Amino acid sequence: MKKFVNDVDDILNESLRGFALAHADLVEVVFDPTFVRRKNAPRPGKVALLSGGGSGHEPLHAGFVGHGMLDAACPGHVFTSPTPDQMVAAAAAVDGGAGWLWIVKNYSGDVMNFEMAAEMLEGESATVLVADDVAVENSSFTVGRRGVAGTMIVERITGAAAETGADLAALKALGDDVAARTASMGVAFSSCIVPAAGSPTFTLGEDEMEMGVGIHGEPGRRREKLARADAIAEEMVTAILQDLAPKPGQPVLLHVNGFGGTPLMELYLMFEQASRQLDAKGVKVARSLVGNYTTSLEMAGCSLTVTALDDRLTGLWDAPVHTPALRWGR
Repeated sequence: MKKFVNDVDDILNESLRGFALAHADLVEVVFDPTFVRRKNAPRPGKVALLSGGGSGHEPLHAGFVGHGMLDAACPGHVFTSPTPDQMVAAAAAVDGGAGWLWIVKNYSGDVMNFEMAAEMLEGESATVLVADDVAVENSSFTVGRRGVAGTMIVERITGAAAETGADLAALKALGDDVAARTASMGVAFSSCIVPAAGSPTFTLGEDEMEMGVGIHGEPGRRREKLARADAIAEEMVTAILQDLAPKPGQPVLLHVNGFGGTPLMELYLMFEQASRQLDAKGVKVARSLVGNYTTSLEMAGCSLTVTALDDRLTGLWDAPVHTPALRWGR
């Protein structure tokens, strides 16, 4: 295992300290319990948006704390859910008196711990559950579909609405709507190495790929021979559109997300291929995002995410955002 590491047990805290130093104008990191909060939070009268999950998916979620997105994020250990005490402390630190909206990926540990935290808090809260992975219905981590790169889309659009003063009920309804309009699928060419394990999570032959892989390396639909990029994009887009069933001419957001080990050159190639597939099926790519946003350490591969847009959602996506990992409009 070749990684930049001093002590495996300290890797998360050292990384978070570096993150705080690099983005001291935007965020603060609190330890014991650990969470990341927006600089100068709370904002009185604003619904606080919180998310979190296991580390190893950076910049998700801490990289999306800031104006137009999250008020706080709770990082667990690598691929391990954060604990309820982290969530309670984060919620208290960003409480503006208007309630809390939890944005939760559909993994059993995340769901259970966020539910426990909500029960421990005195105040009104609501949860948006994101389950955008169309590859499989159940895995070792979930009951039902997995939450993957579409989580960031939900955080972005609900975060934009929260900046305008939307109340908790409206944000909950919006988040559920965006989650229902979003579908994703991934493919992996190699495994990642969890630092504490020191060895690959799974193995693939030089001529193999995992179609429908999860962001922790969970199995997908099948393992098969490596195919051309156009064939991979066609299979992924077909699966996504079968789930979303968009109307002819439907405008969409197309997000090509890298898993950490694939060059941007290849991600843009996949964007071109996926755009061609969508256009051929009568779906209009109106907004785009390409890059590493929901990673799996150094896994090679990518995911495609499609979100069906309307005028309101497009306007919210375009609204100013200023976080460590996503920023435009100001």
